Amino acid sequence: MQSLGLKDEEIKKFANTDHWLDYFPPYCISDLKKMGLKVDWRRSFITTDVNPYYDSFVRWQFQKLRAAKKIDFGKRYTIYSPKDGQPCMDHDRSSGEGVGPQEYTLIQLKIVDPKPAALAHITKPVYLVAATLRPETMYGQTNCYLHPDIQYSAFYAGEKEDMVFIATARAARNMSYQGLAAENGVVNYVKGLEKFSGSKILGAALSAPLATYPKVYALPMLTIKDDKGLLRNILFTFVSKFNIIF
Repeated sequence: MQSLGLKDEEIKKFANTDHWLDYFPPYCISDLKKMGLKVDWRRSFITTDVNPYYDSFVRWQFQKLRAAKKIDFGKRYTIYSPKDGQPCMDHDRSSGEGVGPQEYTLIQLKIVDPKPAALAHITKPVYLVAATLRPETMYGQTNCYLHPDIQYSAFYAGEKEDMVFIATARAARNMSYQGLAAENGVVNYVKGLEKFSGSKILGAALSAPLATYPKVYALPMLTIKDDKGLLRNILFTFVSKFNIIF
């Protein structure tokens, strides 16, 4: 707002959400008039609950649609703020306007016996998890890349916590808010495996879903970044990097 020429005294007033409705519309109307736009401004109105008449109409409409079972309450993909415990829309963010959800397909690469020594005590199925934009290429998987020095985590996944996922702590946190944890937003780590280096599971034999090879292996790659993704798979002759949805 300072870049728009507003003084600090004026900026403080925007803490009141109604002030946005009073301040900006006159400037918008003025700019549109300068552009030569011909509008009957007598028909303009506010479409938030500040306008009780419009708000009442919207409530009535949604109640009718819900009674007719045309709409229902549920979850949807959106940018979410764990700090506030609610969706975080564009204008609620101090940065990152225009960022939207990116849908990925999560690939579960099952670690087959014998497991690496660090995982030998786990009795539940253990999966390295990666996300891809190209699930149709899964049949060409030849191996999985891990960074030997990056810190990974093992955590319980699913409503019944009947399996263990291995990914970065960042990815685990993201997944915990997407229905992949028993309790929303809570990561239940495997005791003793809250953090461990990728070198401890290099060479692990994996069963890759829909792949032509019965086994693929976890191999090292030093260019992986723990703030950009969690695992890499080789598909055909090209490297495809998988980022967990966030």
